[in-house]
Amino acid sequence: MAMEQKHVMCRACHAHCGLIVDFENGVPVKTHGDKNNPEFEGYSCIKGRQLANYHSFDTRLLTSYKGMKQGDKQAIDWRSAAQEIAERLETIVAEHGPDSVASYVGTFGYNNLNGHAFMLALMEALGSTSIYDSVTIDQPGKGIARALVGPWLAGAPRVGDWDGLMLVGTNPVVSMNGGLGMNPAKKLHDAKKRGMQLIVIDPRQTDSARQADLHLQCRPGEDPIILGAIAKVVIEEKLYDAQFVANDVEGFEALKKAVAPFDPGLAAQRADVTAAEIVEAARMYGRWKKGSISVGTGPNMAGGGNITEYLNLSLTSIMGHWLREGDINRRSGVFMKPAPPVAASPGPIEAWGFGRKLHSRDLEQSISGMPTAALPDEILTPGDKQVKALLCLGGNPMLAWPDQLKTFEAMKALDLLVCLDPRMSKTAELADYVIAPKLHYEVHGNTAAPELYGGFGAGWGFENNYAQASPPIMDPPEGSDLCEEYEFIHTLASAMDKPLTIKSWALVSHLEEREEKATTFAPGKTPDPITAWSAALNGSPVPVADVYADPDAHKGKIIDAQALLVQPKPADWTGKLSVGNEAMMAELAGYAERLGQPVEETDFPMRMIGRRMTEIHNSNWHEDPVQRKRVPHHPAFMNPADMEALGFSEDQPMQVESARAFISCVAKADKTVKPGCVSLPHSWGTNPDEEEDPLGAGGNTGRLSFNDRDYDKRTGIPLMSSIPIRVRAKQDKLEAAE
Repeated sequence: MAMEQKHVMCRACHAHCGLIVDFENGVPVKTHGDKNNPEFEGYSCIKGRQLANYHSFDTRLLTSYKGMKQGDKQAIDWRSAAQEIAERLETIVAEHGPDSVASYVGTFGYNNLNGHAFMLALMEALGSTSIYDSVTIDQPGKGIARALVGPWLAGAPRVGDWDGLMLVGTNPVVSMNGGLGMNPAKKLHDAKKRGMQLIVIDPRQTDSARQADLHLQCRPGEDPIILGAIAKVVIEEKLYDAQFVANDVEGFEALKKAVAPFDPGLAAQRADVTAAEIVEAARMYGRWKKGSISVGTGPNMAGGGNITEYLNLSLTSIMGHWLREGDINRRSGVFMKPAPPVAASPGPIEAWGFGRKLHSRDLEQSISGMPTAALPDEILTPGDKQVKALLCLGGNPMLAWPDQLKTFEAMKALDLLVCLDPRMSKTAELADYVIAPKLHYEVHGNTAAPELYGGFGAGWGFENNYAQASPPIMDPPEGSDLCEEYEFIHTLASAMDKPLTIKSWALVSHLEEREEKATTFAPGKTPDPITAWSAALNGSPVPVADVYADPDAHKGKIIDAQALLVQPKPADWTGKLSVGNEAMMAELAGYAERLGQPVEETDFPMRMIGRRMTEIHNSNWHEDPVQRKRVPHHPAFMNPADMEALGFSEDQPMQVESARAFISCVAKADKTVKPGCVSLPHSWGTNPDEEEDPLGAGGNTGRLSFNDRDYDKRTGIPLMSSIPIRVRAKQDKLEAAE
């Protein structure tokens, strides 16, 4: 029996862990973590270990299809599909203008920066500004806050140097999503072992919270009130770095005035914690010389994402938790060119007011992008910029967007819906075309995406000059008709006789240079993968071709580079970090008005909160038998006391109802969930015209939300967590239970 091992990079999520795949006679039989990988040290999760199996599932598309929307599904080769789609796009643009064509890039599209770069180039070639992505329905407050406070060019201290970490509505041990960097469980274990303190603010006792020195198990949606009270204590007790504030921060007095009403007692009453816990958290945080705060999807989806993220960066700034002159920044970059290592901020940048307005509601483009939650309205509302066509890369709007009922009507109303997806997703079922791409192990990949995410803040991306470049380790299935996403997009553009100008992700912090180093591909022959990646990362500190040519980089390695010594602020520098933004102070004042007020009583007394799970990733590959064995039904996690009061038993089918709709799922006892809350994984469920089976796909949490009520006026994100709900036992007969 011929045995062989091949190194590869996981692409199940944004972390891109280093893996080894065992082959027998050319067939992958086992995937496991690479213990010699210098960044991940053998870490892998169940999703990554199942990655090879996705390539051979019966549900994988081996050719493209058309006609699903019309109920006339037919196989079509992808080049013919590109030609047909090109003709339809040209007609739509001629009749309705370029903005009538929209693009949406989902989570996996972000993990495929090559395809993403080509999609953006296609939209520019069409002249369309209708460019949407998953950022504004995930954590849009991050971009808003960073712009309003201003970037700190030198960056933040490394996890290994922190005295403490505060996690607000995030569980990086499971989500791999910021706060602790890569291999977060080990990072947290090592940090706790050397004495790092951990504060967690979360309605659940998450995997991270179980290791906390202090856990504020709060009522969901009240994070700004807790952080406001913490800031008040830090300021009044003079725990902040007064010298750093004097030299590098503006707006301090405005912040001090804005947080003055946030008495810990009143804040505790509203947030359902104790005043002593808030004061203890503030004093613990105030003792840290180096530390970090990480805010997750919970607060961003609960209605206060902008101000929660802004208070995060404001506290970080008044504490001076940034790299200083003479410190070392080890991120000199592999695929991403970093900002100059100067101990200074250029000051705030525009967060909104510079882009196009939507025609359906009073929303506009922000620094975080176009408001994706409002895209169904752009499709359904007549007007001169009504969206008629949607190109979807690496996303599943029907299961990922809020307000599934309206999204469903919008998808059906489109003149043209095209999905690039390896599965017949719930969105693809409604499409005119679904283009079948090659999968993870059949294409070139690299760690540019997680390196890019390092710009989100401390605890994101890699802390060293780590890189992995994975050539294909498997051939596409025999007889299949598959393409890479970038390949399809270039072929589509060529069919319209449009060149594509690719702007480099490596230079997102260097806008003028990004324009100068853009690469144009003429219609005709599609560039090979290395050439395409070299364009998408043109100007990277280490040329893409060099990384792929390095055999050690195929396994993952630390690229030798000179560490960056943080330089002093020039004498004539005027920029400062801003912690007193007028719009954010006004938003904070709105939360101050809640202090002393009881939580509003309605017919929906409980709160639905989102949840990420180790076993399942969003809407992807739920049919995997190994993962589904661990999570066989769509679980609704509830505190056992709530289940007892409601008369629910374990695994009982139940319904969760909001003012918008109801969904079906299965009751699961979980003592880590705060009483009064129901914790539900997102991106499950079916389309609204299908019967829900709680013992199967379950319900879609997006169906519980309105996209046009309680939405953020800057990013358009509505309540996607902390949604008022009520629950009841499911009474109707379940075919799946018979």
